Amino acid sequence: MPKLVLPADAPSLADAVAQAVRDGVATGELAPGTTYSVYQLADLLGVSRSPAREGLLRLAEAGLVEIRRNRGFRVLPPQAQDIEEIIGIRLALEPPAARQAAVHGAAEQHAAIRAALDAMAAAVASGDEASFWAADRSLHDLLLHAAGKPRTAGIVERLRGTTALLGPPTTASGRTLREIHAEHQPVVAAVLARDGEAAEGAMRAHLEATRDLLVANLRRPVG
Repeated sequence: MPKLVLPADAPSLADAVAQAVRDGVATGELAPGTTYSVYQLADLLGVSRSPAREGLLRLAEAGLVEIRRNRGFRVLPPQAQDIEEIIGIRLALEPPAARQAAVHGAAEQHAAIRAALDAMAAAVASGDEASFWAADRSLHDLLLHAAGKPRTAGIVERLRGTTALLGPPTTASGRTLREIHAEHQPVVAAVLARDGEAAEGAMRAHLEATRDLLVANLRRPVG
């Protein structure tokens, strides 16, 4: 029987199940190619079958498991090409949105963006990684809303959730929170200066750096 741990800090039971399975894949408790029962998973984690199925559906959307009708689910190894595709979509959406946020964003929206960057800096200073990632997500979301793209913001948030299921964050490869904060500084500085071209270029550079490190994480040999 695999040993899985249900995280206590997940937003919902379905999120907790998805994270427990992802962690099980990362640690080798769940073997790629092996089919597991949904009932077995629910019993193992001490949850009902409904959140177990919902968590697995999220993993299936991320490409980490394959749902096998009347048989359970099969673990699929995460692929670097999945990350490349996801970041490729974000590269098509976020850099031009950063340009528009710089040129067309309202003063109060720019103030909120600056506040989100300040929150990231405060989290760096206190070593609060959870608060840092929350501020990071908020910053990207605020930029997209300042660009007048709420639907794009929803798409990006879902893509970020899928990326989190596919592998560890870039801090696992040695990039510090301080360095990630520093990558966001030129984006925000350009937006506040209403320099659309610089904002687009800085966002592109940030996303490309993120892509390269996430892909490196997945390609790094385990053990």
